[in-house]
Amino acid sequence: MSKFLVGIIFLFISCNSVLIGDKPVAKEVLENKNLDLVKNKAKKLIKEGFSAGDGYAEIWIRDFNTFMELALDVNDNKTIREKLLVFFDFQGKDGNIVDAYVPKQSMMANAYDYIFSETQPQFAAHKNTVETDQESSLIQALYKYVEKTGEKDLLDIEVAGIEISRRLEMALEFLFKNRFNKKYGLIYGATTADWGDVQPETEWGVFVDENTHFAIDIYDNAMLVIALGNYIEMIPEASEKWTPVLELLQLNIRKHLWDVEANKFHPHIYIDSSPFPEDFNEDAIFYHGGTAVAIEAGLLSKEEIELSLNRMVENVKTIGGATIGLTMYPAYPEGFFKNPILTVPYTYQNGGDWTWFGGRMIQQLVENGFEKEAYKYLLPFIDRVIENDGFYEWYSIQNQPMGSSSYRGSAGVLYKAILELEEWARSVNQ
Repeated sequence: MSKFLVGIIFLFISCNSVLIGDKPVAKEVLENKNLDLVKNKAKKLIKEGFSAGDGYAEIWIRDFNTFMELALDVNDNKTIREKLLVFFDFQGKDGNIVDAYVPKQSMMANAYDYIFSETQPQFAAHKNTVETDQESSLIQALYKYVEKTGEKDLLDIEVAGIEISRRLEMALEFLFKNRFNKKYGLIYGATTADWGDVQPETEWGVFVDENTHFAIDIYDNAMLVIALGNYIEMIPEASEKWTPVLELLQLNIRKHLWDVEANKFHPHIYIDSSPFPEDFNEDAIFYHGGTAVAIEAGLLSKEEIELSLNRMVENVKTIGGATIGLTMYPAYPEGFFKNPILTVPYTYQNGGDWTWFGGRMIQQLVENGFEKEAYKYLLPFIDRVIENDGFYEWYSIQNQPMGSSSYRGSAGVLYKAILELEEWARSVNQ
């Protein structure tokens, strides 16, 4: 028998062994009625509104971005389009995008410096200036809308005399003019816990002020990588200008933020100094959320994704947690954040367990060939939605539900993860 024929036979057997090995898991995915139950719960929740959850009156762009596809599945396109375009009515002349908008009667006294718009007088908006993901989130959300609906004419609509296509570029220009560090070739924001929007120096912690310590992190930069890719795909004529920017950003992330020896991202690169004590080893912290978004941005190899997953699983086991939605491990020590909800380790953004980001990691496992692992680590998320009858904002290390009980971002990412797993399972069982 020729070596060529032996090779063909071996390849055939190997491929079929993979399929045979996958089929039991794929069959279980398709027969798991709890997945349908959670999908239906998610659909019902998103039909009821677009605010971040029952603890929020606002529509937040960072949340809306993560349940855009689900929103389009259960609502008419016109409604979603209208909700999305309001963000452009509040866009600053410098291109910046607000976090959220709310009916004027629901404004929170003494909480935000509200922004108003002549074209949307019934709403008030605000921006958490410590964060640098609002512009990227809006570009991603609009991309998802256009991709799912095919309504590319949306880009030609004018808001206050400026076309959406131009407004998207204005948002990008804002980041590169106002939040770009030339030394590292990366964007920056205030110091926060992973993807969070609260700085440690002040109790409220959502506004840049004289206490702020500026830093570069993986979450903001990975979000921008995704947004740039989305923008170029929507507007191909922009490729010549923006593709080199995207490629350089990717190179600089790998050069400066990725720790080759530790196989993880540095939590922060500080522009001047850190807000934390000099003897604190922040580099020991592994950021789960930012890593998941970096994988979505295509910044890690398959081997690095596997190493990252193993690290997440190990972290959860070490702390006695429930899911890979654990924000980080270890958490920042007590008192490092002045905001009361973050000051204790493993609470809220300081090491809480967030489906909102764990669900994104599940999606990335499916999309990168780790389907069986994705199903295994999805199940704890599914179980607690059913057990607690809701999509809670976050969970304690003891797996106790915390925050909003109808957090739409959690519903959106789980719904998408389930759909992707089911699509894989059907392909295996054909």
